[in-house]
Amino acid sequence: MTSSTPRYSRIAGTGSYLPPRRVTNDDLAAQLAQRGLETSDAWIVERTGIRARHFAEPEVGASDLALHASVAALQAAGITAADVDLIIVATSTPDMVFPSTATILQNKLGVHGCPAFDVQAVCSGFVYALTVADAMIRTGAASKALVVGSEVFSRILDFNDRTTCVLFGDGAGAVVLEASHEPGIVASELHADGRHLNILCTPGHVSGGAILGDPLLKMDGPAVFKLAVGVLEDVARAVLAKAGREASDIDFLIPHQANIRIMQSTARKLKLAADKVIVTVDEHGNTSAASIPLALDSAVRSGRIRRGDTLMLEGVGGGFTWGAVLLDF
Repeated sequence: MTSSTPRYSRIAGTGSYLPPRRVTNDDLAAQLAQRGLETSDAWIVERTGIRARHFAEPEVGASDLALHASVAALQAAGITAADVDLIIVATSTPDMVFPSTATILQNKLGVHGCPAFDVQAVCSGFVYALTVADAMIRTGAASKALVVGSEVFSRILDFNDRTTCVLFGDGAGAVVLEASHEPGIVASELHADGRHLNILCTPGHVSGGAILGDPLLKMDGPAVFKLAVGVLEDVARAVLAKAGREASDIDFLIPHQANIRIMQSTARKLKLAADKVIVTVDEHGNTSAASIPLALDSAVRSGRIRRGDTLMLEGVGGGFTWGAVLLDF
């Protein structure tokens, strides 16, 4: 591309990975029964749409899941790790306090030198990371970016709280974002409102060699639901307006896979048919920052999403954060 040619970014390849251990609702119900808690497959499915999720083994970290997803995305893009000049990992469950999971992933990929950093916006993390990578590519700061969402939420679940422990799972998804003379990412919007930080949080922290506060996930489900359905519609319409597009231009909506009712509500408000919504929450559960790239890769590899399709990616999560990206795949 010459200096006068507009510079955009496009997704060149996708990848994903789920740890082998699949935990069904019945498996989880049996585990909770040992703690004196009652739940069932029917109760979970009715409220969330989730039927199963995957849990990583104790020795497996977010960087390990990210590595598998990254390798698949690099292969799909037809490039090697050495070609990448930017690595961004969205995660709320990093391998350690520091360094970043992105630098650990960089080392596992066998490359060095390019910038690598984490983005922490919880379930909106992948949308945040993709927007940052797009901005860096547009300005010439990068040409080939590896953008990953990777989570091991099983580590921060309270298995004495049946309202939250049934929701989440582990996994990773990745995309290779490349510079292009043709628009790929068309428009994006990011938002946050720290006034709502307490409705979804893991408030513990490390100090003096000990964990202070509560290191397990806390959520006010009704408050999250009420806020999510409103902001997801608003941010989708804002992105469409910025792009000069209509909701009818969307071929597929890929929302954060948190709860089937939130996803269906957003689709109805945008007047999108159910078959235009990519749904993986039934098999993956809520994998936080990994959920959107996991769902994207699943739909791409199944042939459901094809080159030329217009996609709306949107997420909402703790912070409270939310955002959306409109792209031509």
